[in-house]
Amino acid sequence: MNSKNISVAKRSGRHEPLDLDKIHKVLTWAAEGLDTVSVSQVELKAHLQFHDGITTTEIHETLIKSAADLISEETPDYQYLAARLAIFHLRKKAYGQYAPPSLYQHVGRLVDLQRYDAQLLQDYSMEEFTLMDSFIDHQRDLTFAYAAVKQLEGKYLVQDRVKGEFYESPQFLYLLIGACLFANYDKAIRLDYVRRFYEAASTFKVSLPTPIMAGVRTPTRQFSSCVLIECGDSLDSINATTSAIVRYVSQRAGIGINGGRIRALGSPIRGGEANHTGCIPFFKHFQTAVKCCSQGGVRGGAATLFYPLWHLEAEELLVLKNNRGVEENRVRHLDYGVQLNRLMYQRLLQNGDISLFSPSDVPGLYDAFFADQDEFERLYTQYEQDPAIRSKKIKAVELFSRLMQERASTGRIYIQNVDHCNTHSPFDPAKAPIRQSNLCLEIALPTTPLQDINDENGEIALCTLAAFNLGALESLDELGPLADLLVRALDSLLTYQNYPVPAARIGSLSRRTLGVGVINYAYYLAKNGAKYSDGSALGLTHRAFEAIQYHLLKASNQLAQEQGACSAFADTTYAKGELPIDHYKSDVDSYCNEPLQCDWEGLRADIGRWGLRNSTLTALMPSETSSQISNATNGIEPPRGFVSVKASKDGILKQVVPDLTKYREQYELLWQIPNNTGYLQLVGVMQKFVDQAISANTNYDPARFGEGKVPMQLLLQDLLSAYKCGLKTLYYHNTRDGATDKHLNNELPVGTPETTVVEAEDDGCEGGACKI
Repeated sequence: MNSKNISVAKRSGRHEPLDLDKIHKVLTWAAEGLDTVSVSQVELKAHLQFHDGITTTEIHETLIKSAADLISEETPDYQYLAARLAIFHLRKKAYGQYAPPSLYQHVGRLVDLQRYDAQLLQDYSMEEFTLMDSFIDHQRDLTFAYAAVKQLEGKYLVQDRVKGEFYESPQFLYLLIGACLFANYDKAIRLDYVRRFYEAASTFKVSLPTPIMAGVRTPTRQFSSCVLIECGDSLDSINATTSAIVRYVSQRAGIGINGGRIRALGSPIRGGEANHTGCIPFFKHFQTAVKCCSQGGVRGGAATLFYPLWHLEAEELLVLKNNRGVEENRVRHLDYGVQLNRLMYQRLLQNGDISLFSPSDVPGLYDAFFADQDEFERLYTQYEQDPAIRSKKIKAVELFSRLMQERASTGRIYIQNVDHCNTHSPFDPAKAPIRQSNLCLEIALPTTPLQDINDENGEIALCTLAAFNLGALESLDELGPLADLLVRALDSLLTYQNYPVPAARIGSLSRRTLGVGVINYAYYLAKNGAKYSDGSALGLTHRAFEAIQYHLLKASNQLAQEQGACSAFADTTYAKGELPIDHYKSDVDSYCNEPLQCDWEGLRADIGRWGLRNSTLTALMPSETSSQISNATNGIEPPRGFVSVKASKDGILKQVVPDLTKYREQYELLWQIPNNTGYLQLVGVMQKFVDQAISANTNYDPARFGEGKVPMQLLLQDLLSAYKCGLKTLYYHNTRDGATDKHLNNELPVGTPETTVVEAEDDGCEGGACKI
């Protein structure tokens, strides 16, 4: 159709001729400074979809899609052209014009609409809002890539999801998060902290998780990404656990559930009055609780449930996620964390047996499994020799093989090495043992079962997340000021937020646990000419993660000097004078002998004098969604392709790795890495310093092996290697299979080796996966 014959329907109901000059001006504006884009190509592609009676909204959305479709390795800048058009469209929807309103006017309007926390107007004066307005650089909206804008629209920006109305643009989001978190600071200094926080967040030096991005500034005050709930072996505790799950899933949190205490099928109840129904009916009960809330459209409820490999029902529990079987003996909508320790691995290496017990039949064994490895071995061998105790023996290699087969076939049977979680831990296992992890296996915090939902003697563990953008740093010297900002902001959030369950409030405010991780590690390696697979990144990684842990501890120590150490500081190994460098897995030294660079002894003395404000400081999360906001590679993972085509509820999103044109030869893509050895060694170096755990994946390409099958021997070997490197947890098992990339138990088509389709996950323990 000739453009002269196309009329445009305006919002007023009027029709006017299509103005191609206006479209050209908008596209020319969006293309300014971009090298590999053609305005005429976008115009041509869009014009083919114009029709008589098209609306202005449809025109703009067609232009956005036409630009986004052109994103490729050869023309990566279309991701910025599409993003600028999307920002233009977003602002028009939010404000009725491109220029944002003043900050004070904006906040007042959204408080009136009950979209923003009314406390903002009580905490800050008009003069302070005017000054904060001067901090904002709305031009930074134009630095987002297209995938970032779509994720902002889908998850983070304040909106009415029912009506499809938006109320804010990104720079207001960053500024107001800082304003909320530093509101209680002294008026003489708080605006400086707000300014510095805004600068760090809006220039992508730091990355924030979904609960913070979506929630801080709104009336909903629950921002912890990860929630750990331990269940006891009683109906009261099971019901309290279920109630706590519902409360936290409904408020954006990802859940870790410890169900390992529940007695096995056939165990006596009330002295033999009845037989116990076993774990599976209660696991189904937890599954229903997890899936009952959609979290307001921000993300779906999800959880990982933990149990020990030596549980009497282990053989049945290992296959709960398997596609074979019937609903009665499967619980497929949870993920599972299988707990191992030194003795289990020893039995495998010795070709011995593993004895399975019901925790209710072996007093003291379950608690010793986490708190005292020597005592566990003593009790375990003692109970094995007692014929009066119900048990079952199975060859260790057979049980481990079943575990690894299920991990390979589903991708989502996770591993927790409970001894490493307790021997290389910020917590004294005699006082506060670690008995579980979370949805993404990077949180390792103490928990205690609830007996009822208001039980103040139980403990639910929460962790509040954020990350450094390694790729955005010019020098490790930047980590000091950034660590100070993040520790102060996240610590303030612990006081600022609400707690739906008393046990969560008590634990959070006494331990004040934080989990700061990293994004853009793959880009950091590429910028420095280092690879995952050949050992060239070991020293670089050692220096970076040493500096990260050191500066975070130093910041928490400084905060303790000002505000006091956390009240449960005595439960930590730091209170005993220990640091992460004192109890890491020494096998790391066999392949990385990088000397320490920081003043650890000076820090030890300062912690001895002042303590720490926060029991934990680090955790390495996947950050699948939040890394997209910064146009970064996610977490510590190698990219699957130079262009990732991510399928999400918002459609197909293409994301190009940072600085592809400049560093193409330096990037090492996932399926170019020959095996898991180099990656696992790097994670071992990180774990030397990280005080919680790491969301570490294992990856396999069956095409590398005869008959297209990954040998079980290799799976077991990698599991043992991960243990030897000191890893606390293993997250996804990813399998590449011919024309599909099997990830998260989901098969999607793959393009060229440089362009891979994967599922866009959530983050920060956010729904499908726990990331930041």
